Amino acid sequence: ENKHEEKVQDPDRGEDETRAEMGNKTWADLAGEMKMFLWNPEERTCLGRTAKSWGLILLFYFIFYMCLAGMFAFCMYVMLLTLSPYTPTYQDRVSPPGVMIRPYLNGFTIAFNVSQPSTWQPYVDSMHHFLAAYDDKVQEEKNIECVSGQYFIQGGNESEEKKACQFKRSLLQNCSGIEDPTFGYSNAEDEPACAWHCVSYKHGCLLFLQIIGYRPGAGIPVSVDCKAQKGNESDLRSVDFYPGNGTFDLMYYPYYGKITHVNYTSPLVAMHFTDVKKNYLIPIQCSLNGKGIINDVNRDRFLGRIIFTLSIGK
Repeated sequence: ENKHEEKVQDPDRGEDETRAEMGNKTWADLAGEMKMFLWNPEERTCLGRTAKSWGLILLFYFIFYMCLAGMFAFCMYVMLLTLSPYTPTYQDRVSPPGVMIRPYLNGFTIAFNVSQPSTWQPYVDSMHHFLAAYDDKVQEEKNIECVSGQYFIQGGNESEEKKACQFKRSLLQNCSGIEDPTFGYSNAEDEPACAWHCVSYKHGCLLFLQIIGYRPGAGIPVSVDCKAQKGNESDLRSVDFYPGNGTFDLMYYPYYGKITHVNYTSPLVAMHFTDVKKNYLIPIQCSLNGKGIINDVNRDRFLGRIIFTLSIGK
């Protein structure tokens, strides 16, 4: 009782004795205890558990995680049953198309000096790379000739591969880069370059959002126009369009998605700015015009239009 009272009165004394006992252990003693913990041959335990104990706990966790994996797989399976690989369940809620420029190298400013090829050569290289898919031979091999002026609606199963209409590079004429490999950049002093401003529903110089099943214009082709957004309208006096009418033919729509419409190439409309004020930064707005097209929302510069700046130095 006296010893017990002494321990109660001086609890630190017991801790000191424990520390003293531990301090007396050698590294060999500690290694022996660790070895015994890892494998105790007398009790035949590993890490304090017998083989049966390890087997039961591993079996529990195996069943537990298998049940979790099964529940996850079942939920994914049910969700995938509601989805189609060909048509999105929820498409863009904004039915009017958006617009983008190509080539897109230095943001929304196209600037170069005619006398310095290094300033315009990147634009030329980008356009050649972009238009490679539109080469006449490539289009003739992969796609078919379609009836102009009407939608190319294809029936059948939605998993059936769809045919695509030809859009040949030669349709862009002066902006095709065929006759003039520099797209007019090298002689922009007299005839400004043209091909950096094309229009496309998919990924061209001006880009329509790629909406599956979308039929632009409600039966009337969508057209393109360009003008100086601010300042003097005489800064941009003349624009030529290629193809000549500056519209998207209806035969290229609707689009059925990249899985089934594998060879689809978007139609382009190239703008050739033939009379532009030199050595001046000109803000330009190119808009899409047609039934159902919205192009006057101030807070969105890409909805149905694109705004960029053009500067041609001598």
